[in-house]
Amino acid sequence: MRETILVTAIGSFSAVTVIESLKKDGYRVVGCDIYPAEWVANSQIVDVFYKAPYATNRPAYEEFVKTVCKEEEVAYIMPLTDVEIDLFRAWTTAAEDTGAVVCMSERKMLDIIRDKKVLEEYLTPMEICDTIPGTLLSDVVSEVNLKPDYPLVIKPIDGRSSQGLHIVKNAKEMEFVTALCGDDLSHYLVQPKISGPIITVDVVRNPETEECVCIPRRELLRTPNGAGTSVYVFKNVHLERQCKAIAKALDIRGCVNFEFVEEQEPTEPNSTGKWRFLECNPRFSGGLAFSAVAGYEMVRNHLNCFKGIGLEPEGEIRDQYVARRYTEFVTG
Repeated sequence: MRETILVTAIGSFSAVTVIESLKKDGYRVVGCDIYPAEWVANSQIVDVFYKAPYATNRPAYEEFVKTVCKEEEVAYIMPLTDVEIDLFRAWTTAAEDTGAVVCMSERKMLDIIRDKKVLEEYLTPMEICDTIPGTLLSDVVSEVNLKPDYPLVIKPIDGRSSQGLHIVKNAKEMEFVTALCGDDLSHYLVQPKISGPIITVDVVRNPETEECVCIPRRELLRTPNGAGTSVYVFKNVHLERQCKAIAKALDIRGCVNFEFVEEQEPTEPNSTGKWRFLECNPRFSGGLAFSAVAGYEMVRNHLNCFKGIGLEPEGEIRDQYVARRYTEFVTG
């Protein structure tokens, strides 16, 4: 009998790669999304589809997941968005309530990862990567004699997909954005704006075997919410060494993605550049398909980390440009 895996938020960027990889490996895939099947193209490629309540409505979402897991005999749950990761890290009895393994890193580390200020303060003393110093907006505003060095980036400490992110170039814009952020200014982080392309690294790690595979890419074109549409996949031993050290420090299990600002590009393929660590997204990246095209099965190896199976060897990943396109489907 095929094992069943529940994949959430199947309208998200990474979903088609996740679903197709699981089905290729023989799993039965149950998918859900907050929108009806006719609105979600990926509803056509899962074995069973369910319309889900919003994950922000925690009681309704938990009851929904418990019901689906029971009816479909779900063995593993793969949450694809940060809001669902946040729900499952708060739902400490999810495994007992659903009978399924939730495929994500340990909750105590997710508490660090999902707070950008805490994450920076956790990693900086280790000196394993260059971070970007941040100050809570509430502290910036309360310091009357402080003259910020513009431009600045202001973003929620638990933000996702560039939501709520602002680039502030002067004092007038600072005043406007501060008013826009509302009463809880301690929920926002202020950082210097570092110029350079975004580097996204898909990282999969098995903590038992200490195996870790990293596939970096330079984002050439991105959507407004931060999803790459054209990228350059490349190999660099120095960057990958940094990523493996960060993954170990955060005790990563399974697949996550790291983002860096490339302040200084390497002058040669395997020379040292300067990468400023931005954040860890504790789930598949929106550009997961790029790593698949480059030749590594992130989804399969992500699941292996929760099945007690070692990672597959990386193989030969060559430097290459990859661009994505969109396809239309009749859904009803």
